[in-house]
Amino acid sequence: MMLPRRSFLAAGLALPGLASAADLHWQERSLVGFGTTLRLQAGAADARRLTGALDAAVRALREVETAMNLFQPDSEVSRLNREGRLARPSAHLRAVLGVAQQVSAASHGAFDVTVQPLWQLYEQARVAGWLPSPQAVQAARARVGWQHLRVDERAVSFDRPGMAITLNGIAQGYAADVARDTLRAHGVAHALVDAGEFAALGTNRRAQPWQVGIEDPHTPGQLLDAVALQGRCIATSSDLRGAFTADRRHHQLFDPATGDSPPALSSVSVVAERAVLADALTKVMFVAGPAGIPALARQWGVDVRWVDKAGARSSVVPL
Repeated sequence: MMLPRRSFLAAGLALPGLASAADLHWQERSLVGFGTTLRLQAGAADARRLTGALDAAVRALREVETAMNLFQPDSEVSRLNREGRLARPSAHLRAVLGVAQQVSAASHGAFDVTVQPLWQLYEQARVAGWLPSPQAVQAARARVGWQHLRVDERAVSFDRPGMAITLNGIAQGYAADVARDTLRAHGVAHALVDAGEFAALGTNRRAQPWQVGIEDPHTPGQLLDAVALQGRCIATSSDLRGAFTADRRHHQLFDPATGDSPPALSSVSVVAERAVLADALTKVMFVAGPAGIPALARQWGVDVRWVDKAGARSSVVPL
């Protein structure tokens, strides 16, 4: 189970002048995973082949969740956090941690999967009805640091005692990519994967580009914008859910440098070629804030849309 972050909704918004896709067979699958409802929509000329492709994509999603579910005691992540070392990590875990470490290095630690000690501290404080002291935050930060996570084919391990990881900030994007890649490998050219983050192939059943609506973090259930994916992916992070305080000043997104939540933004959406990258970069953009986002969007070659704490909206689409 992952922390739910349902910050955007699939939308089939009509665009004029596009041909019909009625000659394709379309199927859908819904399943519970990562603490939310996942949905696959796909179309292909061969109905039997499409069924097999969707079966394979569902199996792939289950494999990813089994490896990365923080709340399953026997998952790879849980065993690593409990024992400090995991022998023979799966290819899925190595792959997602490889991307995580690359983004951490390129962002100078703005994205860091080892922030789990901070989440545990703030969650314990929330349950008790208070905020953690600066001393407690500092102690938790001493157990955070992507440089102290070791990953290779033989094992994943920590260099420091008391460390732990959470993949809540990247696993759903990775899962969306894996499901999309599985469908494509089975010959599917038109699909939308909703694994909490979205990955698109081709067009929808009306031969229109897949569009995803971004939820207003200040008005749950209301859409702010619609994004035509054009075969790309979108991920959103927001303070709407997973907050530790009623005012949402403290929530599940951390700046590892301070041990607290970045103060300026309520929501960030990133559109990229891969959902795993979009997912990780939403946290990097959150930490950077409005002043830093445009340069980072150009650096990574991604589209970014954000909403600040006052509700003002901005976006940048690099040339």
